[in-house]
Amino acid sequence: MKTLQINFYRSTAMTHTPLLKKCLFLLSAFLLITGNALADETYDPDTYGPEAPIVWEKPARATFDHKIHTMDAGLDCAACHDDLFAMESKEESKRETFTMEEMAQGKFCGACHNGNDAFDSSTQCASCHFPPTEKIVFTQPVKTVVFDHSIHTGKAKLACESCHKKVFTMKQGGIEAVQPFKSENPAEKRQYLVDLHKKYCGTCHDSSQAFGYLTRCTVCHIGVKGLEQKANGTAEKETHAKKNS
Repeated sequence: MKTLQINFYRSTAMTHTPLLKKCLFLLSAFLLITGNALADETYDPDTYGPEAPIVWEKPARATFDHKIHTMDAGLDCAACHDDLFAMESKEESKRETFTMEEMAQGKFCGACHNGNDAFDSSTQCASCHFPPTEKIVFTQPVKTVVFDHSIHTGKAKLACESCHKKVFTMKQGGIEAVQPFKSENPAEKRQYLVDLHKKYCGTCHDSSQAFGYLTRCTVCHIGVKGLEQKANGTAEKETHAKKNS
C-alpha cells in the first residue's frame, strides 16, 4: 500500500514539472493552429475544379462531385483531363460511347472505378445515380403492376445491384419487352405466372427474405381501378375517405 502511494505521488508530481507543462502547451497550440487552418481553408475552383456537383441528364441521370475526387482524394485535374474526360462541361454526354459497358472496359470513370483503385463502377450505383422517386407501373407482361424503389432502397436498405443486373436490366422498359402469355389454357397460364414471379420478384419474395409472391397480391397488383386512381390522383383521397367514414 505504501509503495502504491509513493508511485501515485511521484506520477502526480511529474504532471506539474515545467518540462511537461511546456510540452502540453506546445501540443495544445499545434492542435489549435492546425484545426483553425483546416477550418479556414476555402475551396479554390482553380485548384480543385467546379465546386458545385455536375449533373448529367444523358445518357442517364448521374452526378459528379469534383471536391470528393480532388480536395478529398488528392487527385489533380490531369488525372482525368483530357485523357479520360474533355475539359468542356458535359461533353461526354454527347457521346454514344459514354456508357456503363465502356466503363466496365476501363474507360471514363472505369479507369479508376475498377474495384482496385476505387469501388467498381458496377457497384454503389446510388453514389452517382438517382433512384427513381416515382412509382413505376408496368403494363407488360402483366397489367397494372406497381413497383416502388423507395421501399426497397430506403426502408429495406437494398443496393441497386441487389436487383440490377442479374434480375432486372437497368434499362427502363426492359421487363416490358417480355412477351405476354397468350394461351387460354388455365393450367398453362397459371404455370406461366408462377415461373414469371420466380424469375423476377420471386427471387426475394419467397416467404423467407420477403413476403411470398403468392401472398399479399394487392401490394403490387393494383388492378384496373387502381391504375385509374393513380392516373387521376384519387387513390390517396379515397383511402382517407374510407378511414374517416
